Amino acid sequence: MLTDRSGLIVWVTDLKAANKHLERYGSVHFISKRLHYAAMYVHASKLEETMKQLQKLAFVKKVERSYRNEIQTEYTNNGADKSNFYTL
Repeated sequence: MLTDRSGLIVWVTDLKAANKHLERYGSVHFISKRLHYAAMYVHASKLEETMKQLQKLAFVKKVERSYRNEIQTEYTNNGADKSNFYTL
């Protein structure tokens, strides 16, 4: 059974602490060493309270919600087919 998940972007100051402590709050997908952020997934039903708990941590600068699952990913092609237009 799949649960609904929401993505979070957590901006951190200490990567070692982030790697050690963020796993308690959800599944960590990626940690960027260069830009100092972590991408993680949490349960959608506990999103707000998890964001508040993460914001209280000493090594966290900012917590942002990912809107990836709300973006339209199915596209329609309403334009004319121009493949025959560019023939030699």
